[in-house]
Amino acid sequence: MAIEVLHIGPVEIEVTFKAIKNLHLSVHPPYGRVTIASPDYYDLEKVKIYAATKLSWIKREQKKIRSQEREEPKLMITRESHQFLGQRYLLKVIDAHRPKLVLKHNTIELYSLPEASLEQKQKTLYNWYKKELEGKIGNLIFDYSKIMNITDLNFGIRKMKTKWGSCNIEKGMLWFNIELAKKPIDCIEYIVVHELVHLMERNHNKNFIILMDKFLPNWRLQKKILNELPL
Repeated sequence: MAIEVLHIGPVEIEVTFKAIKNLHLSVHPPYGRVTIASPDYYDLEKVKIYAATKLSWIKREQKKIRSQEREEPKLMITRESHQFLGQRYLLKVIDAHRPKLVLKHNTIELYSLPEASLEQKQKTLYNWYKKELEGKIGNLIFDYSKIMNITDLNFGIRKMKTKWGSCNIEKGMLWFNIELAKKPIDCIEYIVVHELVHLMERNHNKNFIILMDKFLPNWRLQKKILNELPL
């Protein structure tokens, strides 16, 4: 599978050549990444001409995505607001001999060394996010992989700049953005099903939509909710 990168003005486009019949253009949240899936018998110049005709639409979609409300940078201080599974919690920073995090009612208690830096406090929070998200996603994958009759797959959690999730079909490996820990469980479920379906259908084509409708009938609503939440 060949991948090329096009630049049309300020817009960067990832072009993937596959054994498909038609061009598929997508602008992806959360940051407006642009991709085109092209038939493998097209040349790059033909794809570039097509992309140029869609430039206005691409920019409109990117503007819409990038105008989403975004979280302010976090200072990791007491009474600061943080999200977990779509719910708002107030942070309470407590001096301690070793770092840990405890969820208590509507409060996230973050225990840290008195001299801990902002980065160290963030690391404690994100280590906890990762552990919690691994559990939620692991349960969803266990349930859906049985329904879909999918075996021999692995998953991981990491920071991702431009995607909520990704799928390496050849290796049966799914990756999920750690920022999903902040989102409602129904939105996490949508991303999990989306990536699992890619193990059955590589492309975002009619068959992909049919499979999504089969396994998660309300996926369009969850996608809409996810794309409208603050980043």
